[in-house]
Amino acid sequence: MLKNLIIDPEAIANLRALSPDDGDVFLREIVSIFMDDTPKRIAELHACRTSGDAATFTRAAHSIKGSSSNLGASELRGVAESLEHKSRENGLSDVDGLLTELEAAYARAKEELTKLA
Repeated sequence: MLKNLIIDPEAIANLRALSPDDGDVFLREIVSIFMDDTPKRIAELHACRTSGDAATFTRAAHSIKGSSSNLGASELRGVAESLEHKSRENGLSDVDGLLTELEAAYARAKEELTKLA
């Protein structure tokens, strides 16, 4: 896999293969759910960072990791995984830089997914 791959085309092909005759209706639905849910999870990360709720922060990062993995958003998945591990191991004392990185990775993933669906 390419290091800077924003969206893995194989993941998109796999999603299309689940419903090959629907004209990408299924793919658009999955992308829409992702684009609706991920900003909510990012807002939850910020709220948890402010309140110090490491457990909920870790779950939100895990959720983003899973959904981005399903869509092949490789970069976003990697940053979310880093946030998940960092918050689980060290709490929320040093997550601000990764949060900023996560938001940028989401913006890039959203831009690429918008072109597909």
